[in-house]
Amino acid sequence: MARIFRFVRDGVVLVALLILLVLIAAKLDQSADRVIRGPFYAIDGDTLSAGGERLRLLGIDAPELDQTCEDERGGRWECGKESRRLLARLTADARTECLGRDRDRYRRLLVRCHAGPENINAALVRRGLAIASGRYAEEQVAARRERQGLWAGDFESPRDWRASRDMTDDPNSLDAFMDWLRGMVDRE
Repeated sequence: MARIFRFVRDGVVLVALLILLVLIAAKLDQSADRVIRGPFYAIDGDTLSAGGERLRLLGIDAPELDQTCEDERGGRWECGKESRRLLARLTADARTECLGRDRDRYRRLLVRCHAGPENINAALVRRGLAIASGRYAEEQVAARRERQGLWAGDFESPRDWRASRDMTDDPNSLDAFMDWLRGMVDRE
């Protein structure tokens, strides 16, 4: 019996040690993030420009600038432009900063943005003007439940909208997979 206890105890200690090492490595890796401070210009609902640098908000996919959506009564509204307006308002705060270290295939810095304590990436999803792409699932569930933004009516996902207009990348490409994987691994 004592032998089993020692075996279990040693296993628990080993697992705890491995978890601690992973957390330390993640914290050290996070310190490599590049910090970008405004002023920011919203190019569309998930892309910013600051000081000549293009930034792509990580973990979300917003409607394209020319994309329209349907409201609950069947009317059309400019969801792409509304998403950009919200991103512009959220990044107008002087405390806004974006952090990132990886780049996408277009050489945009993949970032998580905050204005004080508010996570801007999450706010766009929570307000229904972007969909979760590898993260922010809880915010999307809440937006959908409360019929916020896109979820108040009918819409085509940004990825499908781009594909229908031949504006998309190959969804089976290694870059698309790596973007998805970064979104899953880079949880806050």
